[in-house]
Amino acid sequence: MALSFFSRSSQKSQPASGADGVLSLPSARAILLSSVGCMMVLSLLMVASASIPFALSRGMSELYFFEHQLLYMGIGLIAAAIPYYFVPLKTLYQTETQFILLGVTGALLIATLFGTPINGSKRWLNLGVINFQVAELAKLVVIVFVADFVVRRSFEVRNGWDGFLRISLVIGLLTFLLLLQPDFGSLVVIVGTVFAIFYIAGAPYKQFVALGAVVGVLGVLAVTMVQYRLTRVLSFLDPFDDIQDTDYQLARSLIAFGRGQFTGVGYGESVQKLSHLPEAHTDFLLAITGEELGFVGVTMILILEALIIGSAMRISYNALKRRQMRMSYTAFGIGIIFIAQTIINAAMNMGAMPTKGLTMPFFSYGGSSMLISLVMVALLLKIYKESPEIEKSQCRYF
Repeated sequence: MALSFFSRSSQKSQPASGADGVLSLPSARAILLSSVGCMMVLSLLMVASASIPFALSRGMSELYFFEHQLLYMGIGLIAAAIPYYFVPLKTLYQTETQFILLGVTGALLIATLFGTPINGSKRWLNLGVINFQVAELAKLVVIVFVADFVVRRSFEVRNGWDGFLRISLVIGLLTFLLLLQPDFGSLVVIVGTVFAIFYIAGAPYKQFVALGAVVGVLGVLAVTMVQYRLTRVLSFLDPFDDIQDTDYQLARSLIAFGRGQFTGVGYGESVQKLSHLPEAHTDFLLAITGEELGFVGVTMILILEALIIGSAMRISYNALKRRQMRMSYTAFGIGIIFIAQTIINAAMNMGAMPTKGLTMPFFSYGGSSMLISLVMVALLLKIYKESPEIEKSQCRYF
């Protein structure tokens, strides 16, 4: 099933080669590194532009958020070097390592509940130079755990309900802790990624129908029973019916896109960032990009995200062809995380979905997202590097 899932795309992505001088498709590593690098540069440029009015209004230096975003990138690159150079993949996929990572993540999620609320939520741990959002770590840990689980328990996953029930115990606990923060957006991304990995691992369709119905009912209850979520959904349905209150952010975001049109009003010339769109350098950075750089700038951002996602899927497929299932599912899960957050953030900015606090990978301002995203890239690069070197006799470990 997994092979058939990728087979059609693989036929399109095979590099052209031969003695006739046809250029070969760049490697997944080259595309991934260049795309991430371009995204980080664009992030710094747009964070600098979008954050200056907000920083000055709070007595900070005008480049405060630019400097912090640059610091977060530096920390992220150092953190990414650790798994790439010092953590063997075989160690990462050991059962003991899996449960240690889950235990640490669970403990950190509990620790956040005793922290200081920020905008009404307790999602962050103050680590001095960075307020770390543990839900970002949970996304990476869940990917690695589920990628190992569906291989280690492949018979249970493909035959009956045992696999889903076992993984539900772990995901259920994380769900409970995330709802206490609350962080509904990260929860949706994590659950969706688990479903996607189970799907390509060959889980029966009837499980997805049944569990999809359960998740749908729980999602409706989660929205309707909490007032601020219900308000967000209703404001999304008509973003201009209460422009001074519940629709304020979404309406201003749409106005920003409308002003930008095709080529934008010019870098640094946004009006909406002048205290009209609150904290525009974070979740609504794409809207400011649309205003200043127009359709062209937004398209460039989305193309770069697509190249990053495509590189992850290409690395996943190459590992799959070598029967390195854990590595393949890990790369696939990382790609799904990037897909989900890109779509949700872009749709939220453009009024196609209710507003939700999820960052655009490698673009939006935020230390936790940048750090964990760079660690994910390091893991992709490690899989790309070591996959061809692993002997066939060792494939069962990967």
